[in-house]
Amino acid sequence: MKKMLSRLVVVTMIAGAASFSFAQKIDAKSKQILDAVTNNYKSKQNTYFKFTFGSGPNGKVTKTETGIYYAAGDRYKLKIMETEQIFDGNKIYNINTEDMEVTIAKPNATDAMFSPINYLTSYRKDYHVSYEGKRHVNGVNTDFIKLTPVKNNGLKHVYLFVDSAKKQMVKLEQHGNNKDISVIAIREYRENQKLNPDMFTFNKANFRDYIVTEL
Repeated sequence: MKKMLSRLVVVTMIAGAASFSFAQKIDAKSKQILDAVTNNYKSKQNTYFKFTFGSGPNGKVTKTETGIYYAAGDRYKLKIMETEQIFDGNKIYNINTEDMEVTIAKPNATDAMFSPINYLTSYRKDYHVSYEGKRHVNGVNTDFIKLTPVKNNGLKHVYLFVDSAKKQMVKLEQHGNNKDISVIAIREYRENQKLNPDMFTFNKANFRDYIVTEL
């Protein structure tokens, strides 16, 4: 599960550690679509979605898990099986109920947040972007956008499938040079809900029997 959570974090902002400047090719239609989705997410007080995460070798998904995600501004909470990750705007808390362990750390370039907003904005410097037409995904007529890394980062392509009418992400696909695939499919979406004030707060008192490590 720890490896799965790492993949989830990576898939949302693959090249966060790359800060170099290279010549890019970004077509106007793709930019317009991605910017509209980004602005839509940013305009909400908070967002929630239930998602399915799948992964596997040789371009085929062989394992899937269901998770949920809440976000408000920069803060977020991610839950998938026995693993929970909280970002309170300052630190990232990784909570593993199976191993009864908590790891606390400041975010860095390799700890990209699991957020459509952050992933959508990462294309601006790290990828060539091309519009690939329409695709039917989970019953939705989506716009298919292909991201190709400007510099080698272990990926061959990242595919984004967008519901442009609702300005929402429907699915993300990450295809590695080694033929590994990771997929996030958003199944349920809500916004501007009344959230518990402690939604993005880590309370150490609730984890007295856990091994807590602060890096």
